Amino acid sequence: MRTASRAEWPITVALLALSVIPIAAGSVRLAGLAAGGPVDAANLHFFANPAPVIMHIVGATLFSIGGAVQLLPSIRRRWPVWHRLAGRVLWFAGLAVAISGLWMALTYAIVPADTWLLHGFRLAAGSAMLAALLLGFAAIRRRDVPAHESWMLRAYGLGMGAGTQALVILPVALLAGPPDAWTYSLLMGLGWGINLVVAEWQIRRKRRGAAGKPQRPELLLKTS
Repeated sequence: MRTASRAEWPITVALLALSVIPIAAGSVRLAGLAAGGPVDAANLHFFANPAPVIMHIVGATLFSIGGAVQLLPSIRRRWPVWHRLAGRVLWFAGLAVAISGLWMALTYAIVPADTWLLHGFRLAAGSAMLAALLLGFAAIRRRDVPAHESWMLRAYGLGMGAGTQALVILPVALLAGPPDAWTYSLLMGLGWGINLVVAEWQIRRKRRGAAGKPQRPELLLKTS
């Protein structure tokens, strides 16, 4: 058990590190909203209707940090009560992220720096995250733990899109300068896509591992 836990922590640290850039950017955004500016054409909609962006930043901060620990198998095994209680909080935080993301995509005007492609990516990511959270909730209600874990991992991957997007966009900006609006849109979509591919790879890897494990004798008796 201890060996498994030590092997898990590097992944948790990497996920927490991936959260640093979007959390820092969100903190700067909240500070700007609290200070009342500066206001320009790119952020005017945030000041005109700050509720969804505040909801999004707070929810994403809780979801990204808490989710990195919540995904640890050893935590789920050792502290199942904590896992359930924290899971309820994080599920609502994830809902806040998905709903506020859709709220902004549907109500904020598309600024010159954005494109219809990026707008579509945001709608798709928000809808997919909301669906994954609802399906994850439905799965745990019927006590289907593997399905619950799979859907929550997909939701977490989508929720962590901003971190991966920063890692994708930053090298391009350093090597070739700031990307134009359409390139930026494609890179943003790529960030969500990478996270979904990694989540699906992990889900299938876990399923293969579970399929290869022999059942315990008491389980065999129950199914016979």
